[in-house]
Amino acid sequence: MKALVIYKSIPRYLLSRVLSGRFPRFALGPTSLLRFRDVPEPELPRPDWVKLRTLISGICGSDLAVIKSKGSLYLSGFTSFPFVPGHEVVGEIIEAGENVQGFHVGDRVAIEPALGCAVRGFSDVCPTCAAGRYANCQRTMEGSVAPGLQTGYCRSLPGGWGERFVAHVSQLHPVPTEFSDQAAVLLEPLSCAIHGVLRAEPPDSGPVLVVGCGSVGLLTIAAMKALRPAAKVIAIAKHPFQAATARALGADAAYPPGVTGYEQLADEVGAKLLPVIREKPAVVGGFPIVYECVGSSAALDDAVRWTAENGTVVALGMPSDPGTDLTPLWHQQVRLTGAYAYGLEYMADRQIKTFDLAIHLMNNPELRNRLSALVTHEFPIHHYKDALVTAGRLGRLGGSKVAFSFSA
Repeated sequence: MKALVIYKSIPRYLLSRVLSGRFPRFALGPTSLLRFRDVPEPELPRPDWVKLRTLISGICGSDLAVIKSKGSLYLSGFTSFPFVPGHEVVGEIIEAGENVQGFHVGDRVAIEPALGCAVRGFSDVCPTCAAGRYANCQRTMEGSVAPGLQTGYCRSLPGGWGERFVAHVSQLHPVPTEFSDQAAVLLEPLSCAIHGVLRAEPPDSGPVLVVGCGSVGLLTIAAMKALRPAAKVIAIAKHPFQAATARALGADAAYPPGVTGYEQLADEVGAKLLPVIREKPAVVGGFPIVYECVGSSAALDDAVRWTAENGTVVALGMPSDPGTDLTPLWHQQVRLTGAYAYGLEYMADRQIKTFDLAIHLMNNPELRNRLSALVTHEFPIHHYKDALVTAGRLGRLGGSKVAFSFSA
């Protein structure tokens, strides 16, 4: 089958890290970590697995960070090479193991890519999986499949950037017939956004600040307004298209980064700005909850500065570079918490898997249509270079999400 494959190479990693920022196509050239190859079609690891034909697979910022060698090396310790990327994926079942129940050949499903104990074949699950936090499974290096946190970052479990892949029955979520492929491929990143929103116990009325309006930030706004309709949501958006999309998804206002945006944000919450030599202003006041949805040092710096005394910063964006001044974190006694993936959410008197909650929210046709419109660009897999260059320039191109689509 045809697939994109990422290989491990220290020299190529270093070249890409140095040059891909100035020359975006360098990371896709002859010295790239990425190759378009014919690879063996995966087989079912056990009788409780299915094989799927890929229908659509999204391109995530974390994928781009790996290809351009801009991501944190911390996660390389949890990854096995070579691997086929693609963790935002929707597929059609073409083969089901004899122990698979509730799913059949021909079913369209979205994949929950986390590789917890159940996927790895353990019946005696680790404490983290038992608590419903299986994205943080303690056995990610053990079991019947190769090391990896998720499908798409694991040598033995190719992701959605190939024509076929396999998944454990616990990873499958039926896609309602009224969901388009474009809506369904957003279930994984929407689940990440929902999990992030709930990490901070958001108030019913707000205000909250969302820093960054790429796909993660836009989905965070959508999740917040779906879960807390009365919340006042303010956003920092770098590009005009992002600001307009944020408002369409329910943001009460969206302002640019920088000095002008700081002045407008101050007016929104009655904060005071104090001049600082050669830096952004210090902020007195601010927001009780700030969602950082970029992962850059500049965005985290904005998030920490705009968090009110004793407030909370939720980091949803995957960190990509160091250098944030954490003095405001110390001075304002701010809580900084991470939001990784999804799991089991605790809401009022019930527990629900984040993916199931995402499907429930998307059952609202108005929200579903608005979210599916975020998939602004689609490419066949053999046009992967154009797709990945586009994904790296989405903000300037007036887009939100790029996906690979696969014909029958």
